[in-house]
Amino acid sequence: MKIKCCYIIFFILFSFQSVHSQENEELKVTTEEVAVKKKRKKKERREKKKDKIRPYKPLAPAKAAFYSAVLPGLGQVYNGKGLYWRLPAVYGAIGAGIYFYIDNNNQYNEFRDIFKRRLAGFRDDRFIDQETGLELLTNEQLIDIQDRFRRDKELALLLTVAAYLLNIVDANVTAHLQQYNISEDLSFKPKINFNEFDATPNYGVSLNFSF
Repeated sequence: MKIKCCYIIFFILFSFQSVHSQENEELKVTTEEVAVKKKRKKKERREKKKDKIRPYKPLAPAKAAFYSAVLPGLGQVYNGKGLYWRLPAVYGAIGAGIYFYIDNNNQYNEFRDIFKRRLAGFRDDRFIDQETGLELLTNEQLIDIQDRFRRDKELALLLTVAAYLLNIVDANVTAHLQQYNISEDLSFKPKINFNEFDATPNYGVSLNFSF
């Protein structure tokens, strides 16, 4: 009877040890799997960061400025796909300046020719009533109108040149800014914490750096 009891106790202890060993092995395997997953996630995170970081190109700003000088908007295309939306703005500004320059220049030339014909003795322009001979616009008014259109066309030319230069500067500055690798892993932000006792705000800054 004692021998049977010993066998039973031995069998129970052996079974318990086997179950405990099996649990330890399962726990070990689970821990290893978790560690492998963490390493894999860290590796994927590093690869994503590398993909986001652009290679440093010291000549990129000069190239972007040169391309925009040759053809407005080409520097923005060179800087990246996300800047295509600037093309309508560039061509809209330059195109509007050219349009107003041409229109004001045509008006200026028309009134200048009318004024010259008046000085030459001709009175057949559209600002003289041919039946009564009454002047709808006097010579002084023609001079004032010429001066106005001349100022407007000069202003339009100035704005066109400014838009053209701004297009070059924009391409150059954007290419410069793209050389900086901005990441959320390193951030410096203002922060507001509320006091738990009197609910008053505490102002400060937080510096976050993640590996």
